[in-house]
Order: sequence, then structure tokens, then C-alpha cells
Amino acid sequence: MTSSIIDIGVRALNVAQYGLVTTQHNIANVNTPGFHRQEIRQSTLLPFGTGAGWLGQGAKVDTVKRIYNEFLDNQVLATTAQSAFFETYSFQVRQLDNLLGDPNSGLSPALQQFFTGVQTVANDPASVPARQLLISSAQALVARFNAMDQRIQGIREGVDTQLQGVTAEINAYAAQIAQLNEKIVLAQNTNRQPPNDLLDQRDQLIAELNERVRATVVKQDDGTFNVFIGNGQALVVGHVPFRLAAVRSTLDPDNLDVVLQTGGGGQIALNQLDLTGGKLGGLLAFRREALDAAQNGLGRVAVTLAETFNNQHRLGQDLLGALGGDFFKLASTTPTVKASDANTGTGVLSASLVTSNAGAAALTTGSYRLTYQAGSNSYVVEDLVNHTTNTVAAGSLATAIPGLTLSMTGSPTDGDSFLVLPSRYGARDISLAIDDVNRIAAGAPIRASAAVSNTGSATITPGTVDATSQPPLNPNLLAPVTITFTSPTTFDVSGVGTGNPTGLSYTSGGAISFNGWTVQISGVPAAGDTFTIGPNTGGIGDGRNALELAALQIRNLLAGNTTTYQGAYSQMVSAVGSRSQEVQINAKAQAALLTQTKQAQQEVSGVNLDEEAANLLRYQQAYQAAAKVVQTGNILFDTILGLR
Repeated sequence: MTSSIIDIGVRALNVAQYGLVTTQHNIANVNTPGFHRQEIRQSTLLPFGTGAGWLGQGAKVDTVKRIYNEFLDNQVLATTAQSAFFETYSFQVRQLDNLLGDPNSGLSPALQQFFTGVQTVANDPASVPARQLLISSAQALVARFNAMDQRIQGIREGVDTQLQGVTAEINAYAAQIAQLNEKIVLAQNTNRQPPNDLLDQRDQLIAELNERVRATVVKQDDGTFNVFIGNGQALVVGHVPFRLAAVRSTLDPDNLDVVLQTGGGGQIALNQLDLTGGKLGGLLAFRREALDAAQNGLGRVAVTLAETFNNQHRLGQDLLGALGGDFFKLASTTPTVKASDANTGTGVLSASLVTSNAGAAALTTGSYRLTYQAGSNSYVVEDLVNHTTNTVAAGSLATAIPGLTLSMTGSPTDGDSFLVLPSRYGARDISLAIDDVNRIAAGAPIRASAAVSNTGSATITPGTVDATSQPPLNPNLLAPVTITFTSPTTFDVSGVGTGNPTGLSYTSGGAISFNGWTVQISGVPAAGDTFTIGPNTGGIGDGRNALELAALQIRNLLAGNTTTYQGAYSQMVSAVGSRSQEVQINAKAQAALLTQTKQAQQEVSGVNLDEEAANLLRYQQAYQAAAKVVQTGNILFDTILGLR
């Protein structure tokens, strides 16, 4: 009996000691990330029977249990991934918003200064200082386009750098999770008890992985975790990790794509749309939803400005009496076509701008992928920015993308794809075509005049060159033409290229057009009155074309003739600003939700120091009591030994 008393006391000492150690372990890890509170689970030993009944044999510790709520921990994982997504997205889009919306360094002030220079020339066409001011403001505008594109490209390169860093971190976490899977299986097989601290370490690694990319965990019967990302791509299977890499896109060399590496240096392309959540998802979504659209939008303003301004400038006459040439120029990389590295056919796709004003108005902010379908001899045209898709027959390829003319040489094979960027490089590629003030075509190349011998009251306008004759200008534009009235209601026309029609009906104020120009005659002419339209010789003080150039600022020349240069830019700034605000709101909401979710999880699994202090006192008292039992049993044993 004395031996039983001592045995029960020793067992009680062990239980209390385990309790003290576990409590101290909890206290020591109160600030350890991912730690789950632990507690001992004890049970009564089987009693043994005596003639006096069943006598107990004390208690034993069955296991050390980790206080873990799978539902709450999964909520923390999901919220962590979403919070990191919006935080990353918000940081990136704020950079873009600050760049585009800056009232000093944005495009708006440079655009306004440029058209102020155009108006100054229109007011005083012969002024060399006014012309020099226009050249300087044009250079400043071009420099602003270039600088903004360079900054946007810098943001793009920064995204690529971060993608490389995040994929390296994901690989590191995958390797550690795989190692812990192996250790956990070994530990469980060794003593058939859960290795709580190893489980915590693995859970913490998965939580940190979710900050990089949304991951799905599937628990296996042996206790290992299989981890999947995207649409089910395995990242960890048992103790085997897989590796990701950020590599140059086979379709768009400007960007890095995330791929899965395979043995032998191979790789499997992943759908970038499936890589959601975490920093990785935030970076990819920002580039796809905001960055591409902004760079394309800025490029579209540059391309449209260059084309429409050039179109009007070519309708004018410079100080040397020559017809106007291009004022701006675009590099050959606008638009750009890039064939996929995976193409197997010989097809070569080329693209050119439709240089008319109508073509410029048709340009969108999209980036396009064309994929050939051999079975139907057609192309699937996917707008990667605006997320629209349509199919065009091979015979209609030329007009498949608004504002461009496409052509295919060679023979594409089924599945061959091509990336078409109508305006991405527009802001980078725009430059000034002239630097000589004499070459500014401020005047009109034609001049209309009435004969001094006219006796009627009719007057004629100076005349304008028709934009519809551009390009190219009518070769007979400068040929002298004479309008002779045969009566107050009829007239004849003579001159090169007119066909010399006779007996034409006259309507006061009506348009009269020949050789690519238009005039209006108003009033009552007399028979024999003549009007002449011919070259504007010596017209250095003529500012008619400069007025037309200045008027471009308020004309709806973009987005299907619905907005101006400034309006299109403002819409782009507004879109980026709205997205920035939306993402910031979501980021704050997700951060608050993450805090609440973690708090709920910690209420169940976290260490409460007040509770642990009470446990220390409880186990200390139990230990002291058990020691007293051992002491009592020892005294009884000594008493028995002392009997004679």
C-alpha cells in the first residue's frame, strides 16, 4: 500500500511537471508568430481491485494538445492573401496616379502650353519669336510624353523585379513546407504523438506563403500538406516541392510571366489570371488592369496628336512658300507586332496606322492578341486590356483592329499567335519632325480674290484646303482656277483639274470645291464678275492654317470622335484615380477584416498570460501536493521499516 501511495504521488508529480512545462512553453512563445497555445490532456489510470473495492492508481498525461481551430485558421489564410493583394495593388497604383495626376509634371500643362504657342503663331504668323516659342513648347511637350512613358516603363520594370523576388520567396516557402512535411511524418511515426511545434511552424509558413500568393491546402492521411496555387497547380506534394520562375513572356517581351519549372530546364506556362491573391496576384492584376491601360492611353494621345496635327499641318504653307510637312514623327515601333516564340508557321504579321483623322479616332487603349484558327481560316482577336474577344475571317484581317491596317505574309499554322500593340510605345516614340521656324506651315497655300472690275456685291472667302484630300494633297491644289459668273445665278469654272464645267447654279454662301479646296461666295454677283483661286504667293502674314491647328485642341478627335486630346487624357487620369481610390478602400477594409479575423483566431489559439499565470499557480500547487503525498508515503514506509 505504501508503494502505491508513492507511485500515485510520483505520477501526480509527473502530471504537474508536464503541466508546468507546457504552461512555461506557452508563456515563452506568447510573441512567437503562428504559435498555438498548448495544454496537457490527462486521464485516470485504471484502478485495481481489492477486497475493499477498486482503488485508483492516479493519473497520467495522454498528450499535449495544440489548441487549433481549422475554420478560423483557414479564414486567416484567406484574409491574409486578400489583404496582401490589395495592399500591393494599392501601393503600385498610387505611383501611377501620382504620376498622371500631378498638376505640374503631368501632361495637361505641357499640352496647354503647346496650343498656346500655336495660337500665338496664329495671331502673328510672320513673327519669328512666336514661331520659336511654338517650337520650344512642342519640344517641351514631346519631352513630357517621353519622360512620362519612361516613368511608366520604370514602374513596369519595378513590377518585374518584384515578381522575381516574390517567386523566389514562394520557392523558399515551398521547400521549407516540404521539409517540415517530412519531419512531421517522421515525428508522428516515432512516438505516435502530434509534433505541435512543427505543425505550428508549417502553418506559419503557409500563412506567409499566402501573403505572396493565394494557396490551397489539402491535408493527407499521413499528416502532410499538399499545397496548390492558381487553378490547381501543385506547389508542394508531400515532401517534394515545385519551383516557380519569372521569365520573359513568350508573347510580350516587355513583361515577365510566372511559369512552373520542370526537370531538365523545361517550364510549363501558367495562366496569369489564375494566380490570384497575395503580392504576386496584386502585381499581376495591377499590370494587367491599370498599367497597360495607362501606358496605352498615354500613347494613344501621343499618336492621335501626331497624326491629326500632321494631317492639318500638311494642309498649310510655310514661310518659304512650300507646302507643310510633318510637324511630329513617330518611330517605326508604333504600332508594334510581336510574334509568339511558340509559333511554328511562317506567318509574319505587320501593322500600320490608318493615318487619317478617322483612323486616329478609331484607336483604342487596348493591347491585342491574334490567334490563328486553321480549321475556320480565321483569327480570334482578344483585347487583353478591355477583355473582349471576337473572331474575324482571314479575308477581313486588314481591319481586325480599329485604327490599324493589318497584313499577313507567309503561312501561319493553327494556334500561332501575335501580340499587337497599337499605341503602347506612342509616348516613347513621338518626336519633333521640324526644328526650323520657317517650316511651320501657319498659312494656307491658296488665296481667293475678286477682280477689281467686278460690279456685283458678291464677296469670296479666302478659301480652305479640304482635309478630305489628305493624304495626299490634290496635285492640282495650287493650279489657278477662275470662276466667271455668266448671270447672277450661274457661273463657269476654268483651270487645271476642274474639268471646266459651265452653267453651274449659284447659291449665295454655298460651298464651291475643286482641286482639294473650298470657297464660299456670298452676295449678288453681276454677269461678267470673276473670282480667282490660286497660290498664296508671299503669304507670310497668313495664319489661316495656324488657326485650324489651334482649333484641334477643342475638337473631338479621339475615342470615336467623342473627346479631345485633353479629354482623353483626363479620362485616363480619372480612371486610374478611381481605381486607386477603390483599391485603397478595399485595402483598408481587408486590413480591418484581417485584424478581426486574427483576433478571433487568437481568442481561441492565442496565449493569454493571465490564464497561463493561473495555470502556473494551479500546477505549482498540484506539484507541491503530489510531493507531499510522496513525502507521506516515505514516512509511512520508514515507520514500517522501524517496526520490531
